[in-house]
Amino acid sequence: MDFHHLQYWQHRAQALNIENRLFINGRYQQAAEGETFTLEDPAAQRELTQVARGSSADIDLAVSAAREVFERGDWSRAAPAQRKATLLQLAALMEQHHEELALLETLDTGKPILHSLRDDVPGAIRCLRWYAEAVDKVYGEIAPTGGDALALIEREPIGVVGAIVPWNFPLLLACWKLGPALATGNSVILKPSEKSPLSAIYLGKLAKQAGLPDGVLNIIPGYGQDAGKALALHNDVDALTFTGSTQVAKQLMIYAGQSNMKRVWLEAGGKSANIIFADCPDLDKAAQGAAAGIFYNQGQVCIAGTRLLVEESIQQEFLQALRKHAAAFVPGDPLDPTTVMGTLIDQAHCEKVAGYIEQGLSQGAALFLDGREHPRSGHAGYLGPTILTQVDNAMSVARDEIFGPVLAVTSFNGEQQALQLANDSEYGLGAAVWTRDLSRAHRMARQLKAGSVFVNNYNDGDMTVPFGGYKQSGNGRDKSLHALDKFTELKTTWISLE
Repeated sequence: MDFHHLQYWQHRAQALNIENRLFINGRYQQAAEGETFTLEDPAAQRELTQVARGSSADIDLAVSAAREVFERGDWSRAAPAQRKATLLQLAALMEQHHEELALLETLDTGKPILHSLRDDVPGAIRCLRWYAEAVDKVYGEIAPTGGDALALIEREPIGVVGAIVPWNFPLLLACWKLGPALATGNSVILKPSEKSPLSAIYLGKLAKQAGLPDGVLNIIPGYGQDAGKALALHNDVDALTFTGSTQVAKQLMIYAGQSNMKRVWLEAGGKSANIIFADCPDLDKAAQGAAAGIFYNQGQVCIAGTRLLVEESIQQEFLQALRKHAAAFVPGDPLDPTTVMGTLIDQAHCEKVAGYIEQGLSQGAALFLDGREHPRSGHAGYLGPTILTQVDNAMSVARDEIFGPVLAVTSFNGEQQALQLANDSEYGLGAAVWTRDLSRAHRMARQLKAGSVFVNNYNDGDMTVPFGGYKQSGNGRDKSLHALDKFTELKTTWISLE
């Protein structure tokens, strides 16, 4: 029996010994107030474990440990090459334990084990390796002053960083924060979502084994209104980095202003437009990209191509191709390695997404593909690919971030209308343009108000490019060297030469 079979993963899941405690100052411990919360497997609808529920008392302990080690300099003043070696060791340990990490991710979120193994865990490892390798190759500057002065421009670690991450890609997005924050010498308190804390908790022991000094990485599972709020209001936290909803992102900015004006870097919601022109070079490829762009990870992707804008002359042809590729996403058991579409994060979220389908229909949209009808329709957590056509930009399905496998289709005539429809959103995370016309591709890319514009693909990219949005999709950037700026302070040292 090997990892290509359902029985293998079922056996691994049954034998799994789940760590469920907080990780503070290099050791696992129960919450200060002794509270726990129940964590469920959304696919099996069974209790996985009782997780320690972090509160403000635990945040205080973690921040204190993080500050102490930061000021002592064990990590913050270590040579970049030394930090690199430790982070590379952490990445190697993650690789050794990649099956456990993938299994925890799938049990926690309901995402297919195929994707946890292929995308989430390798992506997290690549991220840590990339920042480990980058940090001893980033130089300071000497300013072009007059001959009587020497001005040095350096970057220093910012201090104690609070990282609050969501449940859709728990380990991957945690590492998008941990990579640059740890590589630059900071101490971090990681607050995973209460819906998906297991891979983050597991990371604690690997970090200690890799040689990360105690207190440099602390992991506090808990609820936003308890642990998250305490972290955001803490006067000894120097920066917050967050991925999640726009509503929470706005609240974190308020908390920062109410406390110590800590730096706040936010990657928030999205409602990205995927624009298909009649001169698209390959309609079938575009339809395949559009399907994956909205149905991958059950549509629970901030940069999902949730709005499909199709030139009217090719709309019917394109929709037929899209239906064919949507059919590949059949909800199934996440532990089955052949499954490409798992469950949504929980029953409540599934009901919320289904409610949007009803809302769209009541506002005048047409149902082209109904994801409520699928082989597992009796299970409350599953929802299949759904396509709504005749969508007007005023409808809630075109404006709100649904965060599920629901595609809103709108037709357009001409470049200007496509641009107007695409930019008519409070979000600005991503956009895509499919066209043969190189000049049109450049014109559109320049005028689309989005942090990433994809031409003849949807959501391609790697660690070398920044990720983040315009408008209410947030500020700052994850990935690339630009993320290093967010976890450092810029210092000028001006020396008079006598």
